[in-house]
Amino acid sequence: MTTPSRKENKLAHFVSKEPFDPHSVDHHVSAAQEKYYLASQWKLMWWKFTRHRLAVISGIFLLLTYFSILISEFLAPYGLHTRNVDFIFAPPQSVHFFHEGSFVGPFVYGTDYRLNMENLQRVYTEDKSRLYRLKFFCRGDAYEFWGLFKSDLHLVCPEKGGTLFLLGTDRLGRDILSRIIYGARISLTIGLIGIAISFSLALVIGGIAGYYGGIVDLFTQRVIEVIQSFPQIPLWMALSAVLPVTWSPLLVYFAITVILAMLDWTGLARAVRSKILSLREDDYCMAAQLMGARPRRVIGRHLLPGLMSHLIASATLSIPTIILGETALSFLGLGLRPPITSWGVLLNEAQNINVVALYPWLILPVVPVVLVIIAFNFLGDGLRDAADPYK
Repeated sequence: MTTPSRKENKLAHFVSKEPFDPHSVDHHVSAAQEKYYLASQWKLMWWKFTRHRLAVISGIFLLLTYFSILISEFLAPYGLHTRNVDFIFAPPQSVHFFHEGSFVGPFVYGTDYRLNMENLQRVYTEDKSRLYRLKFFCRGDAYEFWGLFKSDLHLVCPEKGGTLFLLGTDRLGRDILSRIIYGARISLTIGLIGIAISFSLALVIGGIAGYYGGIVDLFTQRVIEVIQSFPQIPLWMALSAVLPVTWSPLLVYFAITVILAMLDWTGLARAVRSKILSLREDDYCMAAQLMGARPRRVIGRHLLPGLMSHLIASATLSIPTIILGETALSFLGLGLRPPITSWGVLLNEAQNINVVALYPWLILPVVPVVLVIIAFNFLGDGLRDAADPYK
């Protein structure tokens, strides 16, 4: 039996000797991989954020809500202080489209009321013999748009002689929906201004404590612990109660904002401090120090950009705290006061449980508060997950 030669046992060579053609590889796979590996951190964060459905929906809702405060006068059916003395404590009206089987379009019925002598409650009933069509982009109560020019254009309003109280009226006959729309301007901006102040304090104080450490960090942490040890709501109430009664509503607005911000920066400051403590020993930070960079440049140029995404997520979760703080203070009568209108000021009228039992629509201003707080929490969760796109 003959043994096969070494040449015959040699395996076939399967590697192609032809020049490599990059277009011969699956173009879609290579393009997707190249797009992912070459993308910046912010782009990766955006891609991860868009996969969080609730966060995206919440972000769109908040954008629309904040955009509405720019055109509150146009969106509100009535003026902020417009009184309808014939419709005090009127219930919410329903919008109808059909009358006696025929399509009419959006309209409301007229209303009549009588006084219930047993509980002195105003009882309103629909008068189906009177129809008032709803008009869009119509003329209504005059207003001064952002103090720039006068106008009377509204998104929707009833025909002459009719009323449109989609959420009812209060004890002075003022439309609650219009007041909620106007109140959003105060309640939402107080959260943004407050977080801007607390965010700045957190960056400065937390950055210094985390970078220098030692006695500076020890002193800062003790101050933060003292501030956090106070009960939040009683401290808010005490500081709000010392505001002079003679102050203008604008001064009270800014004072309440500063009070809420000065007590909310501690959590963010600790987050900044812990992140900087972990980053200051990295090679790029040590290299900047050895090259003679000043502490201010090292913190602002090298450390803060590395944790800015986490801080944005933390700040987003802190905005609801400030909004709830203003709502609680105004509800208790220690925050903003009329003629300033916020959601908390509107809820102040719902303190009397007897009134709420007869006219439950007075607590409807709590609905936008709940929706905005939930939206901010979902948005903050999405941003927090997207802050580390490499997980």
